[in-house]
Amino acid sequence: MPVALLIFAVLIGLDQWLKVWSLGHLQTDTYTPVIQNVLSLILTFNTGAAWNLFAGATVFLAVLRVGVGIGLLFYLSKQKPQGITFWSLLLIAVGAVGNAIDVFWYGKVIDMFYSHQLSWVTQRIYGQPFPIFNLADICIVSGTILLMASSLFARKPEAPRNTLEA
Repeated sequence: MPVALLIFAVLIGLDQWLKVWSLGHLQTDTYTPVIQNVLSLILTFNTGAAWNLFAGATVFLAVLRVGVGIGLLFYLSKQKPQGITFWSLLLIAVGAVGNAIDVFWYGKVIDMFYSHQLSWVTQRIYGQPFPIFNLADICIVSGTILLMASSLFARKPEAPRNTLEA
């Protein structure tokens, strides 16, 4: 668990550093290309959850995020899951706590990454660009995808065989 706590702290630190850097270097009305037509940076704020769902429920969502993050860390320390399950839950905890910190410091979540490809897809599906996101969001989504994949491809325990003796 000490290595996991170190990784947790490093990812939280990187997430917060990116957000502070974004506040000082990005503008809310200007896209800054990182990789032309792939990834851009722009400063935006979110008072809700993904896709700005529950906008305005900032404090409730922050408390929920802290609860999820601490709950997952407690679960990881007590249950000690292995492999992908462990890393999935750790990533989700990082993302939850990282976004909660924003709300406590700034009153809203700071986002900065804009994906041109994801926006191209969502524009065609429902006419809206893909939401601008941050490292904490990447951790939550990556952890969730890993957790779902591991449960889909996990080996199922064999059912006990019924043997009838004559």
